[in-house]
Amino acid sequence: MTASIIELHGVGKRFRSADGHPRPVLADVDFHLREGEIVALLGQSGSGKSTLLSILAGLDTPSEGTVRLRGQDMFALDEDGRAALRGAHLGFVFQSFQLLAHLTALENVMLPLELRGERDARAQARQMLERVGLGQRLSHYPRVLSGGEQQRVALARAFVQQPALLLADEPTGSLDYATGEQVMALMFELNRELGTTLVMVTHDQAIAARCERQLRISAGHLQDITMADLPA
Repeated sequence: MTASIIELHGVGKRFRSADGHPRPVLADVDFHLREGEIVALLGQSGSGKSTLLSILAGLDTPSEGTVRLRGQDMFALDEDGRAALRGAHLGFVFQSFQLLAHLTALENVMLPLELRGERDARAQARQMLERVGLGQRLSHYPRVLSGGEQQRVALARAFVQQPALLLADEPTGSLDYATGEQVMALMFELNRELGTTLVMVTHDQAIAARCERQLRISAGHLQDITMADLPA
C-alpha cells in the first residue's frame, strides 16, 4: 500500500469577523494524500482553498484538528520546527512567482539549497535551470524575464529541492493561455520525473481534469470528486 505523505484529521479554521464573531472558513476537513499523487484543489473564490493550502504548508494554524507530514504532527512543533520541516519536505509555486528581484535566476534557484547547507547548490541550480529551458538565462534578473520565464525559474526553485510535497497556488493565473499550457506541461513532466506529491489550487477545470484526483471546497467542507462526478 502506498504511504501517505500528509494526513489531515478534523481540521477546522475560524477567523474573527469585524463584529467580533467567529467566521468558519474550514470545517471538519479529513483526508490524506499518497506519495506521488497529483491533486487539484477546486472551489469558488473565498471558499477556503488558499487557507487550506497555508495549513498544509504549516504557515497558518488550524483552529482544531491535526496535520501530519511524514508522520510528524506539524502543529506540535514551534515555528522553527515547522520551518525546518518545510525546508526538508515542501516546495512552493505561486501565481505571482515570488522571485527575489535582487537575485539572478541562478541565485534564486540556489537560495533554498544554500539555506539547507548544500555544498553543490550552484551546480544543482544550473542543472535544473537547464532542465526547464533557461540555461542561457542564468545571470538574468527577474525584471528582464518574461512571465513564463519567471514561472520556469519558480518551478526550478521548487523542484531543485526534490520536495516530497509541492504546493502550487494558481501557477498559471498570471500567464496567457499558450504560456500557461507550456508551464503546466513542464510542471507535470517534472512531477513525474521526481515522483513528487502535487497539490494545485486552480480554477481551470481543464487543468483539474489532468490531475489524478480532484478535491472541491464548498462552504468550508471538502468533497473528494471522482472523475464520474465531473461535468462532461
